[in-house]
Amino acid sequence: MKGLFFVIGLLMIVECSMAQVSLPNTIYAKYTDDAIQLDGRLNEPMWENAVRISNFTQRELNVGEPATEKTEVAIVYTANTLYIGFWGFDREPDNLVAREMKRDFNWGVEDNFEVIIDTYDDDRNGFLFVINPNGARADAQILNNGRSFNKFWNGVWDTRTAITNEGWFAEIAIPFSTLKFKTNLDQQVWGINFERNIRRKREQLLWQGWSRDSELELLNRAGTLTDLDSIKSKNFIEIKPYSIGGAELTPGKSEGQLNAGGDINYLITPTLRMNLTINTDFAQVEADRQQINLTRFPLFFPEQREFFLEGQDYFDMGMGNRIIPFYSRRIGLAEDRTRVPLIAGARILGKMKNTTLGALSMQTASRDSIPSTNYTVVSWRQDVLKQSSIGILSANKYENERWHSTTGGYGLYSTSELFGDKNLNIGASFTQNFNSDNFDARANAHRIYLSYPNDKVEFDMAWQRSATPFNPEVGFLRRENFQEFYAELEWKPRPKNHLKWIRQFSFKGLDMNYFIFDDTGDLQSFFYEIRPLGFETRSGEFFEFNLQRRAEGLREPFEISEGIVIPEGEYWYNRLEIQAATFSGRNLALDTYFNWGNFFTGKSTETTYELSWRASRYLKIGANFEKNWIDLPEGSFETYLVGNRFEYALNPNLFGSLFSQWNSEDEEAIFNFRLQWIPIIGADFFFIVNQAYDTSGNSWTLERTTILGKLIWRFVI
Repeated sequence: MKGLFFVIGLLMIVECSMAQVSLPNTIYAKYTDDAIQLDGRLNEPMWENAVRISNFTQRELNVGEPATEKTEVAIVYTANTLYIGFWGFDREPDNLVAREMKRDFNWGVEDNFEVIIDTYDDDRNGFLFVINPNGARADAQILNNGRSFNKFWNGVWDTRTAITNEGWFAEIAIPFSTLKFKTNLDQQVWGINFERNIRRKREQLLWQGWSRDSELELLNRAGTLTDLDSIKSKNFIEIKPYSIGGAELTPGKSEGQLNAGGDINYLITPTLRMNLTINTDFAQVEADRQQINLTRFPLFFPEQREFFLEGQDYFDMGMGNRIIPFYSRRIGLAEDRTRVPLIAGARILGKMKNTTLGALSMQTASRDSIPSTNYTVVSWRQDVLKQSSIGILSANKYENERWHSTTGGYGLYSTSELFGDKNLNIGASFTQNFNSDNFDARANAHRIYLSYPNDKVEFDMAWQRSATPFNPEVGFLRRENFQEFYAELEWKPRPKNHLKWIRQFSFKGLDMNYFIFDDTGDLQSFFYEIRPLGFETRSGEFFEFNLQRRAEGLREPFEISEGIVIPEGEYWYNRLEIQAATFSGRNLALDTYFNWGNFFTGKSTETTYELSWRASRYLKIGANFEKNWIDLPEGSFETYLVGNRFEYALNPNLFGSLFSQWNSEDEEAIFNFRLQWIPIIGADFFFIVNQAYDTSGNSWTLERTTILGKLIWRFVI
């Protein structure tokens, strides 16, 4: 163990370098009273007079070298709106990679321009805005200096782009009402940074912080935006009512649906927002992606509802993904994933000086045997030192005159300046159950972890424990009654003189997850992986080969499939794994996964294929197929999971998808058609058709059809 830590320390020191700053590192905004026509042409006089910055540097592929294509940015503003001008010169504009137009597009595979703005100027939190040459928009909230990334936040802003024989150009308009910032200042000084990606070259350009151990989301590496001194007060009330109508059709029965409700958003302070929601409905949410479970542990389904996704990072206490004290899908969804009506709720999110606050209270209606329930979650986080924090989280449920709480605290020491510009995170969390009808001091969980996430050397280790009686009723446990010991060390060198077609290798000699039952200390599960070879090419292809050692300790017989039972006992076995993928930004992309070898008392093989075809910027077609072959002395069986998706977009404000899936375990096929129209920025219209078929017989039987239309409008007073 001493030798291991010596090697890690040596590699850290070898990789030491200072964070990169490109001068000038300040961009000056210019005030204008003139009207700006949002068309991407950048031909108004104020753009000619604005101060442009052009000192962009490569982070990829050739770190530290100048941009191969001229890139310029300027900022002007009116009393109500911030405008960002982008000049993306390109000597081959016909080769731009821009095949998406929908809102919140997958910008990781497109030519794009990204802006991150730290309006608090605290080097921790910011707003990310992304566009591509088609005018597609995406955005996200960044918290904790890039450690939390909420892509489900949707701000009110707009953009227009233009492609000419000189490249592509854009104007971005961000109302100040979309941003949160202190107003009791004579002049605003914000953190800001810019990134441009030229996909055909795999070239990534940053204005500031272009170290490979940095990234755009590390706000402490950003530059400075200044000269914002004529901004009007932005106190406002936003009202977003909705109406919904449609029908649910089942064999021999038709039931109409008509509903209305809405949200009211109010800025308590310029940086603290309150949201009230009445008769909340999530009819526009896409169906969960089906999963096949060959383990004895419950499946985890991610949150899909925008209302809960928008603030999820405020309610994260660093427990990882095995112990989740607050799991928002407990609210408004039953165990079988059917909907429970939401009567009303209130939420407060924001920041006051060095304190980040989050509070949520929702009341559900009764349904069948499910009682009306109140869910209340409170989070407080305090900034300490330059990048660190401490906080508390309390998730509570009240039903049938019984109160349950999962409450705890956490702390995080974080720095991105170790050995100059390396990243290091050290954290700890503790949470305890409280019940009005009983209290068990042993009903708690905790986690301690260390992470060194850097470009060439990545090291992580953690210990966590969920005691036998611990049960977070508003949370989620992937395992119960366990302790986990985890460690991972990965070395990712980049060849310089030979094998130049490879961008980066990945070698892993340590990747271990060791689980024991907390009450006895007996083996629960074991996983160890060695990666003798993994790499990504400069053109974006990916490959890795892994050797695995696994074990399961069964306290009781495990029925893995109907009629096939694995006896209790301890099982150790070896497996092999290959993963390979072509660059996902290509017109035709393929992602494959193979895992095979021993499995409990027999053998199994798992294969997965995902194919994506970008037919044009208007149409994208995807298909996925998963199959498991399981051969055990107790019996043999196969499982299948099939899905496909058609995504279409007529323009950046009119787009949708057709999604279908089927798996052999549930013997049910699901079809989901979704159309979204944005008539004005901030408003949405959805048209949804959902169908479910029973495939257990020799033919498909239609179980239900749901047809809905939903209109959400936005008023600001």
